Amino acid sequence: MTIASQLIRHSRKLKSAQNILLQEPAVLAGFSKDVSRNYVGAFGKENYRDSESYVHRICINSNNVSDRRKAFSSESSGTNWYKKTPAKSFTLFGMRFNHASSSILTTQRRLFSSNPDLPPHQALGMPSLSPTMTEGNIARWIKKEGDKVTPGEVLCEVETDKATVEMECMEEGYLAKIIHGDGSKEIKVGEIIAITVEEEGDIEKFKDYNVSESAGPTEVKTASETSQSKKEEEPPAKAVEPKTVKTEEVSRSEDRIFSSPLARKLAEDNNVPLSSIKGTGPDGRILKADIEDYLASQTKVVSAPPKAKESGGGQLLDYVDIPNSQIRKVTASRLLLSKQTIPHYYLTVDTRVDKLVELRKELNSLQEVSGGKKLSINDLVIKATALALRKVPQCNGSWMNDFIRQYNNININVAVQTDNGLFVPVIKDADKKGLATIAEEVKILAQKAKENNLKPEDYEGGTFTVSNLGGPFGIKQFCAIINPPQSAILAVGSAERRVLPGGGPDQFEFGTFLSVTLSCDHRVIDGAIGAEWLRAFRSYIENPQSMLL
Repeated sequence: MTIASQLIRHSRKLKSAQNILLQEPAVLAGFSKDVSRNYVGAFGKENYRDSESYVHRICINSNNVSDRRKAFSSESSGTNWYKKTPAKSFTLFGMRFNHASSSILTTQRRLFSSNPDLPPHQALGMPSLSPTMTEGNIARWIKKEGDKVTPGEVLCEVETDKATVEMECMEEGYLAKIIHGDGSKEIKVGEIIAITVEEEGDIEKFKDYNVSESAGPTEVKTASETSQSKKEEEPPAKAVEPKTVKTEEVSRSEDRIFSSPLARKLAEDNNVPLSSIKGTGPDGRILKADIEDYLASQTKVVSAPPKAKESGGGQLLDYVDIPNSQIRKVTASRLLLSKQTIPHYYLTVDTRVDKLVELRKELNSLQEVSGGKKLSINDLVIKATALALRKVPQCNGSWMNDFIRQYNNININVAVQTDNGLFVPVIKDADKKGLATIAEEVKILAQKAKENNLKPEDYEGGTFTVSNLGGPFGIKQFCAIINPPQSAILAVGSAERRVLPGGGPDQFEFGTFLSVTLSCDHRVIDGAIGAEWLRAFRSYIENPQSMLL
């Protein structure tokens, strides 16, 4: 089937896509047959020669295209709609759109293969589910190969740098092939994870579908193609020799070695050079089983893995290696980046909270009568933080190199420690919300964090962070690391009773004090500004009735 006839087959779906294209700039890129690299060009019409084929590029209503860089690559020719704005990708009736808001929808593109054995299909890519996400893990597939899928249904659970997110389907069809199965790790954003088709009868044709990880464009081979190429190479008398020669040729150059993602990952983890492995997969492709066989042949059977190493003093160290989750890796890299690039300084102040404690008791009595959530000291701290940011907006910004971005919204991230790592869900527009609303949202988000069910909208968009180790753990005072790109974070310690001198020499009184430390980015917040913010915060804490006005 030619590309023209395939496009006509899907022309009934173009009408809805045209309505979207009339509203925002878009680019139509048409591709000639047998072209392995697909590009989106700048405004106008251009031709690009790749080997012996042409790529024809036509831009429609493209009024903000600043460069001619490669937009994406595809392993087979097709037709894609591509909008030149960042961040979010989605596919409508086989047309791929990118736009600025975040999404948990699948990244798809319609592929019309030049191979007559492969019908039109959709390649589902690993989506970008947070601003900092560069790779993700497949926690588990909800749908199985052969299952029918409809728009809005959950396909799989993806472990991102922030949380585990459900990935939804956008088109009706059938899940023909799962490229990366349950537990697959470190999958790059945009890398193909599955294939869907429109017709149930097309599922069987993707049984042996493979995606190469070679240095060049993504390649797709089928069992029929592999067998055909082998027949052309193998003489009748010696069927094994050509395969050996081909494997040796491939092993001479690392960038020409074909291997599955799991095999490559297993080889990297065990420091096994792929050039030393003879692949048993199609066309000499190295499979996970090949790596496992190699490791088994190199290692004698041991009853138990070594658990101890001898130190310099002759003592044995008992240890267990715990694999790092994706969240742990990203948390480590971001905090390291923060300490290396942000000039931190710290301001500490003690605030008397006797009136705050009394107000909390009164409000909780009212909440108990009305059936609302009880307020914690941290809920009142969040409210005071937001109101202090309204008074001193210089602390509600980010360093942008050429300028300082000051946010009009006051969105407070709240640090929550769980068994899965540290999460920072966000209370949006906290300065405009009542204490009861803040208390309810904090409890809901904390529970979602502990259950690993946070959505991107639950943690994105924060402008300031509050970390409390006092209430849960009794930490008196500590200094927190700034959460980039924010410019400040408040570390809240525990409340403690202290003896204070009274009016006479033998008189004294008791007071409850809370120690807080403000970590500031000195590029954004000067010392006097940080002190001014702490004074405003202290005023709200020590006169809590003012937060109710």
